[in-house]
Amino acid sequence: MTESKAVVAILGGTGGLGTGLARRWAEAGYSIIIGSRTQDKAEVAAQALRDLMKTRGVAEVSVAAMDNVSAAKAADIAALTVPFAHHGATLESVKEALQGKILIDVTVPLVPPKVARVQLPAEGSAGQIAQTILGKGVNVVSAFQNVAAVHLQDGQGMECDVLVCGDNKEARAKVIELVEAAGLRGFHAGSIANSAAVEAMTSLLIFVNKQYKCHAGIKLTGLDH
Repeated sequence: MTESKAVVAILGGTGGLGTGLARRWAEAGYSIIIGSRTQDKAEVAAQALRDLMKTRGVAEVSVAAMDNVSAAKAADIAALTVPFAHHGATLESVKEALQGKILIDVTVPLVPPKVARVQLPAEGSAGQIAQTILGKGVNVVSAFQNVAAVHLQDGQGMECDVLVCGDNKEARAKVIELVEAAGLRGFHAGSIANSAAVEAMTSLLIFVNKQYKCHAGIKLTGLDH
């Protein structure tokens, strides 16, 4: 008997990064819930994903649409893909619904207009803020900050690595499974405090991308797997 795959909710999942992750995980056979502040907006994104899957010859996909709170309640694992300006408020709204679960925090503390400059919050990182707000009942795992949404959307293979930070090793391991299901390599990168370094790297990559007109990611060297 095969183990059933987790139901994954993507909170604030109507943007490029959220729908890109939804696409990758839906193709890998996960049941996906796209969440938004309103179910109507989530339904538009969910239907677009269903239509896209049909064009790619993937007829059997499970993609639902809900408001963020309902999505968090229905999921086994949730991913948060909102702008930093909405990070705290969204977390407060889903706090109770996420107790006992894993939250993948994809948020980067970018402060427009100088998004190519590292501007970490006083708390250290978005991941640390999320863990503080949600409390010990939720395992916050920080991941995917250094992957361009365009790569997740294009349906091709990606030579990108994902650094996965969180205080619970088992939770990190489950997120690494989702990283690999999305077609990337995932690596344990220590506690949630280390997410500050990963989040800061996003601003560096934004600068590189502007300078060289590309969509750069990161890749670890010296590894033979």
